[in-house]
Amino acid sequence: MTNKERSTSDLLEIVIVRNTNDSMSINEIKNALHERGFGILMAIATIPICLPIPAPPGYTTFFSIPLFIFSIQMILGRRTPWIPDWIGRKKIKRASFEKLIAKANPWLRKIEIRLQPRLTNISVHTWECIIGIFSFVFAMAIAIPLPLINFAPGLGILTMSLGLLSKDGITIIIGMLIGTVGIGLTMIILILLWMGMSVPAFFG
Repeated sequence: MTNKERSTSDLLEIVIVRNTNDSMSINEIKNALHERGFGILMAIATIPICLPIPAPPGYTTFFSIPLFIFSIQMILGRRTPWIPDWIGRKKIKRASFEKLIAKANPWLRKIEIRLQPRLTNISVHTWECIIGIFSFVFAMAIAIPLPLINFAPGLGILTMSLGLLSKDGITIIIGMLIGTVGIGLTMIILILLWMGMSVPAFFG
């Protein structure tokens, strides 16, 4: 089975197995997954946003940076992902990455068994451009360091990415809808904050 035929969850586990060092760079992860293009890298960037794991304040802002970079490239029609060297050199502890994948893979597999090629009359390149536009908007909400507003846009990008990897247009559209709902909630929360109201008080 080639990399292009493997599921996203399988590929993430393969990265862990093949890398025996204590840490791995972003470039090493990217190179190990280069055949899967933007979809897999966007998924990896959004998994930490979607998982209920302890994280320092502002970490979603950090993960929004690669999302902005990839989404702009997708909008411009670039065929292969490019990462700035200052990001590519950053190291991730193997143990931390392994723990992240162990938490993500069980529910990734539940999603993957429902994915299938649909709306294949629309080319992958066209889908990438559309996803890039939506992801750029969703990344704006992810970049805001406030609670409650990061999950839905992040889940939207993750869902679109999984749909892209499986050539599943229906799943891509579902991801767009999830992220759009998240943007709506973001706007409501920001308006409430601007008006000086607390979010819990507004929702009763």
